[in-house]
Amino acid sequence: MTDGYESGEIRRLGLEPDDLDGHTLDELTDYLESGRQPEDPSIEGSAGCQLALDALERLRGLGGQLVDADAAAMPEVDDSWVDRILDGIALDARAGRRIPFAPDEHGDDFAITEGAVRGLVRSAENAVDGLLVGGTHLRGDVSVIDAPIRLEIEVNAFYGTSIPQAVERLRAEIDERLRRHTELNVVAIDIAVRDIQLVGTWTKGTR
Repeated sequence: MTDGYESGEIRRLGLEPDDLDGHTLDELTDYLESGRQPEDPSIEGSAGCQLALDALERLRGLGGQLVDADAAAMPEVDDSWVDRILDGIALDARAGRRIPFAPDEHGDDFAITEGAVRGLVRSAENAVDGLLVGGTHLRGDVSVIDAPIRLEIEVNAFYGTSIPQAVERLRAEIDERLRRHTELNVVAIDIAVRDIQLVGTWTKGTR
């Protein structure tokens, strides 16, 4: 695992300048390496840029874990699972469908984007050790208020994690965030564990 490998993975995120409000991944990489100083409001205020920055930080943390795994003579790590995670992050950076709120007493029309909802789902993993969200799909017509919506979420688990407990904790975290920030009529949150990875000791602080 080298810096060259890491750079190659970053460039497979699939994010285009339109998704990043005119910025490129190279610019975001330099910004992250500078400690996000001086602060750039056009980056900090862009949802797509924030998702990409999160992806870059995540990839750095994973790179360190993979190096540790190699040093411990663990089986060779399959890079395809990283690609699937990055594919999900790339999807999250796109706004997607418009999800309306019920009109208020003044008749104002408020809405959030599908990408924002996927971002809420991804944020829930920060409260659950041992799982990494790979991708989220909203099944149903989110453009219709109170339409039944099913969430299908793929995750990767790290070896040694109690999968049933971690999945239930993640489902509860996702449900709480969606109830707090959206009016979606979520009838099910289906979580499928796609891979189990031997990647050293997983701690949130190493990302």
